Amino acid sequence: MAEKQTQLKVSAIKDGTVLDHIPARSLFQVVDILDLAHSENPITIGVNLESKSQGRKGIIKIADRFFADEELNRIALAAPEATVNIIRDYEVVQKKKIDIPATVVGIAKCSNPMCVTNRQDVTTRFATIKDGKKVKLLCHYCEKTTEDFIPLRH
Repeated sequence: MAEKQTQLKVSAIKDGTVLDHIPARSLFQVVDILDLAHSENPITIGVNLESKSQGRKGIIKIADRFFADEELNRIALAAPEATVNIIRDYEVVQKKKIDIPATVVGIAKCSNPMCVTNRQDVTTRFATIKDGKKVKLLCHYCEKTTEDFIPLRH
């Protein structure tokens, strides 16, 4: 009698980047931050996958695409515990942790409705504040602290 398959199989990528350990609730924010909706590269997205350490997690595999550290560090706002695996010829050749950037420009929205960035065409700018595992944003213009990352739409 054939054994029933109980695991989802996701194909490996030959070359590219795998973003792993993304909190499931933050997966699509990471997609927005990296502007993956406009990518022409093959992308595999898994959401609400079982994780021993997180309960549920997300994963993104982007074939034939490698990111600069500055690009990857922006996802720290939504997924500070994410890991990055660089794949070459089907092998993980490098593993990286995400670093939280000191400043964030043009990817987050200020939560203060009276902020100039929400009323005029002004690029947002924040200083980051690490509070345990959470990242808060201090607006450069109105000095309001935003506790929940609100991505700007591309």
